[in-house]
Amino acid sequence: MRIGLCTLGLSGFFFLGCAENGLDPSEDTLEIEGALVDGNKLSSNALALNSLALNGIALNGIALNTLDPQSLAAIQDPTDRGARARAFVRYAVGCALTTSQSFSFSWTDATNVSHHETYPGELGVAPTWATGPLDLNGQRMVSACVAARVNYYEVPVLLSLRSMEYSLRLLSGSQELLDFPHVEGAFWGNLWGASPAIHACYNSATVANSRAWRRDCATGHVRDDGTIEECGMIDVVGPCSTVCASLNGGGQYYPFCVEKPYSAGNANTKLVVTTSLP
Repeated sequence: MRIGLCTLGLSGFFFLGCAENGLDPSEDTLEIEGALVDGNKLSSNALALNSLALNGIALNGIALNTLDPQSLAAIQDPTDRGARARAFVRYAVGCALTTSQSFSFSWTDATNVSHHETYPGELGVAPTWATGPLDLNGQRMVSACVAARVNYYEVPVLLSLRSMEYSLRLLSGSQELLDFPHVEGAFWGNLWGASPAIHACYNSATVANSRAWRRDCATGHVRDDGTIEECGMIDVVGPCSTVCASLNGGGQYYPFCVEKPYSAGNANTKLVVTTSLP
């Protein structure tokens, strides 16, 4: 289980630095499988950065010529939009790459000060992004991972991220299962598709626990008037029991969910990230 220490937030689905808050993104390797991340402060607005053609990025270190001009301009933009783009890339890199990989680039702010950024990998759900564009599976796994780390309140909460995919697969009897027993819900979709979409569902039995931990994006945030507000483009489709298979008993994750909950078909996807809390 790798402990990553990035954070996301609701207002702009962007990535704030893993090294911010004085935390080391390469801390303990406790188990081979599974992943704990103190990384759910990403703002939901960053999810909607459709002009950032991230699939055009081959993350070859500082080889900026591997970025298409549109993407390069987005992450070098000195305005708030650039900050959101950089935050998104930081979280996407953290999800996609392994701890032995990273992505580096430079940008210049409005006062003409140069900044050199290095974003470390953490979870390794799509490590081949280091050498070429994301394939379809990579797009979906990175999308689900990033969405799982969005937080309405933009505060860090330690999460257990789980999936059928190897890098997030937990062993039965793992300590992480004991320490994070309350499955919150699941996230899936594709931010890079022709029609970008992210879906989320919640575990009806743990809604109160999720809200106690200030985690509202799987369930929807309850406004003062009692109505529900979703986290930006994250579409809350309801209880996971209505759209996903039952939790896997060994690793406590949803094996698959309905890929497009509102379509006439019933195709399923296994490219789902399940989240769990203490």
